[in-house]
Formats: sequence, C-alpha cells, structure tokens
Amino acid sequence: MPEPLPEPVPEPLSVPASEPVSGASAKPPPALLSPGGAVTVRLVKAGREKVRYDAEVRADDGARVLVTAPWSLPDVRDFGFVAFAPGDVFTEAYWRDRWYAVKEVRDARGVLKGWYCDVTRPVRTAPGELVSEDLDLDLWVSADGRDVRRLDEDEFAASGLEARDPRAARAARAALDELEALARAGRLPALLA
Repeated sequence: MPEPLPEPVPEPLSVPASEPVSGASAKPPPALLSPGGAVTVRLVKAGREKVRYDAEVRADDGARVLVTAPWSLPDVRDFGFVAFAPGDVFTEAYWRDRWYAVKEVRDARGVLKGWYCDVTRPVRTAPGELVSEDLDLDLWVSADGRDVRRLDEDEFAASGLEARDPRAARAARAALDELEALARAGRLPALLA
C-alpha cells in the first residue's frame, strides 16, 4: 500500500501574490508521472474515495498532468444534457497549482461530446497514483460550446466547506468562475493540448 500523500499547500490562481503561502519554500518537488506509464486515478470527496480507475499518463510537466482513460463504469450515466457510456474516452488535465480539472469526452468513434470540468483542490501525485479531491462544483460545456452550465452549486452550499474552510471555498468559487470564462472564450481545448 502506498504511503499517504502529503497535504498540498496550494494557492488558487485568484489569490493575490502578496498573500503569503505558509511553508511554500519547504514544499518538496512533485512526484512526476512518466509519460506512457500507467497511473491509478483516485477521485475523493469529503475524505472518501468516490471512484478509482486506471489511466495512461500522456504528459507531466510538473504543474499539469495529462492522462487518458476509458469511461470507468460498466453502465451508461445519463445527465440529461449528456450521457457517458462504455467506450467513451476521457482526456483529463489536472493541475498541481489550479483548483480544477478539465476532462474532454469523446465517444467510441472519436466524436467530441464536450468537456466536463471539476472544481477540485490541486492534484496530488505519488509514483503510479494521482489523487483529485472533488469540491462539488462542476461545469459542463457541449462540443459546440453553446451549452455552458454550472452544476452542483446546491451540493457545494450543503457541503459545509464555506464554514469549515472559507479559503478553500473562495478558491473553489473563483475556479468555477475562471472555468466558465475559459469555456465562453473557447479556450478549454488549449488546456488539453
């Protein structure tokens, strides 16, 4: 069993540079993942693992990790505005210095369905493992860019994060705003290039 990952000391992109980062100078370098190698992606929420799946590392530059993985469930999950199904392929970008992940979704034929974006704490990595902590807020963007919808704001409000960790709650809201602005400007594909 791998050793527990250290808790990150991340700063959201929207925090002014003048705000100090405690312990930033003592932060160890990230565990880089090898392109072409296998990685286990663990998505956690409120301290519990939601899902775990295998992926292939496409790139890791020390800030952004790019992986590709098939839809991890055996069944179709229909959200009404999009359905994820066996055969779908996800190209997923995670950042060590941003409070979100962007996932491009294509069907089994390679046709783009759109982008599913998760608001998360900055990703943590260890050899062969990537851990992303979901903070409830999400954004869906259709392939043509016309449908940009904020999701799960009610779950976020009910999560208690604003009372428990106001700084993280502010970073999460800022990340959702940033994702929406990137989506409306047509800039999500560049994040996965």
